[in-house]
Amino acid sequence: MLPLIVSGSLQATTPAGVVIDLVNPDNYADQPIPDYITRDNTPPNNPITDRGATLGRVLFHDKRLSRNDTVSCSSCHRQEQGFSDLAVASDGVSGTTGRHSMRLVNARFSAEQHFFWDERAVTLEVQTTQPIQDHVEMGFSGLDGDPGFSDLVAKLSAVEEYQVLFEAVYGDDGITENRVRRSLAQFVRSIQSFDTKYDEGRSTVGTDGPPFPNFTAAENRGKQLFLAPPGPGGGAGCAGCHRPPEFDIDPNSGNNGVVGSLDGGDDFTVTRSPGLRDLVGPGGASNGGFMHTAQFATLEEVVAHYNAIPAVVTGLDPRLTRPGGPGGGGPQPQRLNLSAAQQSDLSAFLRTLTGSAVYTDPKWSDPFDGEGVLSLVVLPKESIELSFEGEGESRLATVSMTAVPNVGYLFQWSDDLSGWSSIPVTADNQGAVEVEIAAPESEGRAFYRFAYLPQAALE
Repeated sequence: MLPLIVSGSLQATTPAGVVIDLVNPDNYADQPIPDYITRDNTPPNNPITDRGATLGRVLFHDKRLSRNDTVSCSSCHRQEQGFSDLAVASDGVSGTTGRHSMRLVNARFSAEQHFFWDERAVTLEVQTTQPIQDHVEMGFSGLDGDPGFSDLVAKLSAVEEYQVLFEAVYGDDGITENRVRRSLAQFVRSIQSFDTKYDEGRSTVGTDGPPFPNFTAAENRGKQLFLAPPGPGGGAGCAGCHRPPEFDIDPNSGNNGVVGSLDGGDDFTVTRSPGLRDLVGPGGASNGGFMHTAQFATLEEVVAHYNAIPAVVTGLDPRLTRPGGPGGGGPQPQRLNLSAAQQSDLSAFLRTLTGSAVYTDPKWSDPFDGEGVLSLVVLPKESIELSFEGEGESRLATVSMTAVPNVGYLFQWSDDLSGWSSIPVTADNQGAVEVEIAAPESEGRAFYRFAYLPQAALE
């Protein structure tokens, strides 16, 4: 078996569970994206990389990022629920969250730069560590008796898996909040869903307007309702705020008339929403409740809300209002007057925005096994390369392999497979390792190998 780092030590057997091959990581950076998808909030200084998103995946699923090792990011954003939660409020280390967990699917493909329901985080990078530093959610707040983020850094720095992962991504094993933010953001931006019925039709037709040949009549009618503005034509105007083909939220949106809060008060600050992709799962069941209060259980309830906005409230998006009556007065709440059949058609269209791979693809799954063990492959599956040049006493052997960038290894050689000589070597930024060593003359023999060298051995 290949050597693995398992729970911070070398073992020769693979435990049950997912194994991360850090030499040949999963593809996060070059996933196929339809050419009609053009919105992208990835900043130039934090592009998605395969190993960066791999580190983000481990951090996202690791319960050690909470004060008492019970909560991870994935506790509230579950892959099987479109990276949301069936619970109205998610459980944290000291209570429950103040709002329903937002779906993370296609978070990258939006013009909106701000995150959280109230847009208080100016970038996804800033958002990623705020739950970790929240007293209720993950408990590294540094307040009310909580440890601070520096305590989390010390905690993770003692874990050998993280020493290797940070070396591979950043060139050394130093853990900082900025590096944690960048890696988590890369992973979240990598979560994408474009294998939907809508995308199949959109790719075939080339634009949103004409009927899609793979849609039912109800789905095509619902699509037209979604696209057409309210008015004599009878459209619903959804595309004014939820803009296809990304179906992201317009950054200039106000609130949508749902202004309650889970603690019973008013909340007029919610002006952001997740995109509309994967509102429901492949089986048709909702990926948790809708809105920041999770107060609507079905798409039909959501459509009914927009069909008749209850009232004009503080901060209501003006697109959800209509002019006052003949007698004057201010704006009135939206009344689309959609029939029951039209509302059903609109719900049918929204279901075409659901994919399948995002719920099951291993690259977004929990890499820890049932015992909380993480397994990393740090040596290549392919054999090392060996070449010779020169003759006699000048004969040289060049031994090379492609491994994990910036990670230390032990190069060993022997002439009898019993006694071994060793020297430490470090892979370069591309993962290349090359050793040039005096070789035995042609009638001699030699054996060469690489082993993983723990960081502690270099100190």
